[in-house]
Formats: sequence, structure tokens, C-alpha cells
Amino acid sequence: MRLGIDFGTTRTVVAGADRGNHPVLDFVDDAGDARGWIPTLVAERRGELRYGLDAVAVAEDPSFHVVRSFKRLLSSPHLGPSETVAIGGSAVAIGDLVTGFLGHVREAILKRSTLKPRGPREPEMVAVVGVPANAFAAQRLMTLDGFRKAGFTVAAMVNEPSAAGFEYTHRHRDTLTSRRDTVVVYDLGGGTFDASLVRMAGKHHEVVGTAGVNQLGGDDFDVVLAQVALAAVRMKLADLPARIAERWIEQCRIAKEALNANSRKIPLDLEAVLGPDAPKPEVNLPIAAFYEACTPLVEQSIEAMAPLITRASKAEVDGLDSDIAGIYVVGGASELPVIGRALRERFGRRVHRSPYPSAAVAMGLSIASDEAGDFQLVDRASRTFAVFREAGGGSEIVLDPIFAREEVLPVSEEPTVSTRSYRAVHNIGHYRFFECTAVDERGKPSGDMAVCRDVLFPFDPALAERADLDSIPVERRPGDGPRIVEHYSLDQNGIVHVRIRNADNGYERAYRIGG
Repeated sequence: MRLGIDFGTTRTVVAGADRGNHPVLDFVDDAGDARGWIPTLVAERRGELRYGLDAVAVAEDPSFHVVRSFKRLLSSPHLGPSETVAIGGSAVAIGDLVTGFLGHVREAILKRSTLKPRGPREPEMVAVVGVPANAFAAQRLMTLDGFRKAGFTVAAMVNEPSAAGFEYTHRHRDTLTSRRDTVVVYDLGGGTFDASLVRMAGKHHEVVGTAGVNQLGGDDFDVVLAQVALAAVRMKLADLPARIAERWIEQCRIAKEALNANSRKIPLDLEAVLGPDAPKPEVNLPIAAFYEACTPLVEQSIEAMAPLITRASKAEVDGLDSDIAGIYVVGGASELPVIGRALRERFGRRVHRSPYPSAAVAMGLSIASDEAGDFQLVDRASRTFAVFREAGGGSEIVLDPIFAREEVLPVSEEPTVSTRSYRAVHNIGHYRFFECTAVDERGKPSGDMAVCRDVLFPFDPALAERADLDSIPVERRPGDGPRIVEHYSLDQNGIVHVRIRNADNGYERAYRIGG
């Protein structure tokens, strides 16, 4: 059983690879209704956790606390898999939260889906899974580990807009020519915005560049609508009790998703949420008021994507002797009519909207998982991976880039390798591994920045077995110390593996960055 799985912020979508077809799976909830996704949410009651479809079944039960869009927690660069977060009255490790939800997804595929297998043996689930193009190392690692611990065999992890590029080729092959073979994918999901410039030559896809905003998605548009609608009756979202605010935002989300190009007003039932405290039974918000209020969010996505359009228009920069075939709009939040309109007005390019924007990434991942399809992808790292080092005899700290942003990711299991070798001058090596969007000409980091891991390594052989290196002062010692070799490898999933070795005595330690 080969699958493409888009683990989304608000919805998780699964598509199957079936003899050249890539149907989106439907799932049956407790009410007997079928839907083409699993809601990405968790419900908690006195330590009991329920996920997805099971959480929906208890969403109206006041004894349960429901947390929607918990996947947004993964986008924080400061939270690793063992860090705990509050889910209702429970403290849950983020890694366990992800694994628990993905375990529910696996069970739903087996027991509640239109692909429900028949036979005495449980099939192996081989999946190509998606991750935001601008995901930090911790999110990539937690996603990969979560799928594997939940029982999936992960064939590959693909950046979400790159996957949508496969779906574009599958659906719009006739728009591509030898002189017009690049597409900019605009992917606005529930919690993140990603964009990729993809060159498509037959079944060979190459990502030329990426851009994005780690904390921008449909959830933000829902909050804007909730605030604007309440302002129309002189109320503030911040003044509502948490549970009522969540119900109001959920109603706004449903109303937003029902909008179309002919919508003129957004009807919202105040009384259903606020009860007798409602100043009036309902609000009929003019659509223009909502669009005006969310224009800054739309502009933020467009400004993030604009460098890709500029880059593609300067063919000589990247050797792209071609023009853009169009902008491909995907992601559940991109269904908002104002999105396509703003893109056409800003860039004057042809805008193609996927007929299944919420499922385009999952379908693209399914296409990538289909061995018979023979599609190939050359993807790139979206961030620079570096380490801070001493320089000038300890007088300054400099940033040493190990893998640059847009480093080509390996297309096979053979990783990209980088090494460093030197004589140690301290008793302990303190490595502060770091991610950033870019490094300027002065060697200074810029854009989204995060420390992704601190590592202490014993240069002094006498400290090799000590587990409390963080309690020992770092000392600079005279003369030459042991020869240290740092070995870095970048794998197909964009995850960096580090091995530090004392070459004099053979002692070494290995680390995965983000874990």
C-alpha cells in the first residue's frame, strides 16, 4: 500500500497510488459522514487523549478540552520532541503528540477509509510524507520520527510545494513547453505559507528556489474574521472566555471556507455561540470588510514569494533559459477568492488554481510514492546550517556555514558530506548549531534564525565518560590538543547528521540535529 500523506495544520489528507491514479481517501466519522480528510486536532480529559476523528466525536462534550491546529507547535524552533506542552490538564511531549496523532491516521486508513484493506494480513504502509519547505530541523525530525513510530515505512519526506509541483505536471502538462517550463507554487495552508520555483522537464522536477513564512496560514485569516465580525457589534475577541472564543473562531472558519467569488456577505450566528449575552442574533459582515482586513496577510505572502518571481524573470542568473508557465495556487487557505485576484493584480501572470487545493499536496506526494510513475525530484535545503566558532585566538565568535541555503538535497541514500579538522585548544568543545534563512556578505545571519542544538564534546580524554560536561568550566589550554574531525552529512530529508571524532584516540559521538 503506497500513500502520499499531507500532515496539515488543520487537516491531514491521504492519497493512494493506484495504477496511475491518485484518489484522495475518504474517512467515515462516528456520525457516519464521509470526509476527505482527518481533522488535525486532539482532545484531552483527565489524561486521556483522543485524536482526529475520535476528537471530533467529543468536541461538544464540555468535559473534554479540544486543541485545534496543534501542529503549529512544531514550527517553533525552540521546542524539541521531548519538550512538553499543555493539552488541557495534561503535559504531553510534542514528539508523543505527533506520534499519537499519526497512529490514529494509520488506524483510520486501515479501519475507516475507502482504501480499507481486506484480507487476514495487515499491509505495509509505504508513505511519502510532506513537510513545510521552510521547516526547521526539529520539525523535520519530529515529522519523520512520528511517522516511523506510528508504523509507517517512510519512503521519502518531500517539501510540500515541491510535491504540489508533481500534481501540477499530472494535471497541467499541456501548459509546459521547452521555453516555458518553470512554475511558481504558492502554497497557503492552515498554518504555514510556502512557495517554490520549480523547473519541470518531463518527469524530472528541480526546485530552483524556495521562500515562505513559517507562521502564516488559514488560522490567521480565521482570527481576522472573528475579530472584524465582533468589532461590528462593538465586542473584542480577547474579552471572550477561551472556550467561547474557540467556538466563535471555528464558526468563522466554516463561514470562510464557504465563500466563493459571488459572496457578498458573511452570515455569522452570534446567538449560537454567545447565547443570551449576544448583543444581536447574528452578524452579516460585508465581504469587502473582511477582504480589507486580511489584505496585510495576503500581502505578507506575496512579498515573501516575490523574489522567486523576480528570480525566474532573470533567466541568466540561474541558467533558466525559459519563462514561467504560471503560478500554481494550492493549500486549503488559498481557496479564499481574494488570493487569486491579488496574485494576478501584482504579477500579471497566469494563475492556475488546483481544483483540489486542500488535496493537491497529498496527491503530489502520492505521485512521488508511485514506483511506476518514475518521477524524479531534485529538492533543496531552505535554510543555511552553520555552527558558531571561536576565531582570533578566542577574541571573537564567527559563524561557519556548513550547508548553505539551497544546497541540493541528495537524490539517493548517499548523503552530501562536509568535514572540518583542527587541533583542539580547549578541554571541552561547545558546538552551537544554528539555522538561518541566509548569511550576508559580512558573514552575519539574517531572516528566520534559531539555535537548533547545543552539543558538548570532551576534547580532554579524561572527560570522555563524564555525563555532566555542562557543569565543567570550559578552559583554554596551552599547546596543541588532540586532532578533532567533524563530519557532517545532509540526507535526502534535509536532516543533518553530525559525527565528532577525536582522531588521536578514536573516541567519537554522533548526533541528529533537531533531536
